[in-house]
Amino acid sequence: MARLILWNLVSLDGFYAGPGDDIGWHMDYWSDDMERLSNEQLESMGALLFGRRTYEMMASYWPTSEPGKIADHMNAARKVVFSRTLDAVTWTNSTLYRDNPAERVAELKRTAEKDIYLFGSGNLAASLLPHGLFDEIRLGVAPFLMGGGLRLFPMLEQRKTLRLLEASTWANGVVFTRYAPTS
Repeated sequence: MARLILWNLVSLDGFYAGPGDDIGWHMDYWSDDMERLSNEQLESMGALLFGRRTYEMMASYWPTSEPGKIADHMNAARKVVFSRTLDAVTWTNSTLYRDNPAERVAELKRTAEKDIYLFGSGNLAASLLPHGLFDEIRLGVAPFLMGGGLRLFPMLEQRKTLRLLEASTWANGVVFTRYAPTS
């Protein structure tokens, strides 16, 4: 059975993308630590999950990015997209689902051999959290306040308690944490 892992770089005030869906600020915090983590995650990854907005951001960047280990993995990976508004997905190895994300993700976890990662996709993450599907939540908290944009877990309807698995500080000031849900 595969694990479902949420990974996001967020501002100190909880935004993973700025106004206008801007994720360009992520490059301000790219570091050897982040590259090491990215490579480790890509090696263990069997699939990526996205909501519409994050899928569109990623699909507009990675297919035309400079080739390299991370870009090659991102483009080759299996991608599962949840959207009620997209008509089609065109990024290589992408599948579109319109409904039942919790049921589909539970089935994917049962059948996948490698970990499943969810990047960005705050609404999708918030919709999956009450179903107990996440095995781990990984956050890189960048040392700045964004003030607006796309918030992680914007639609969370109830409190969720997590257990700290790891915390470290990277040279660029990012605090990297790993959590496991307690229930």
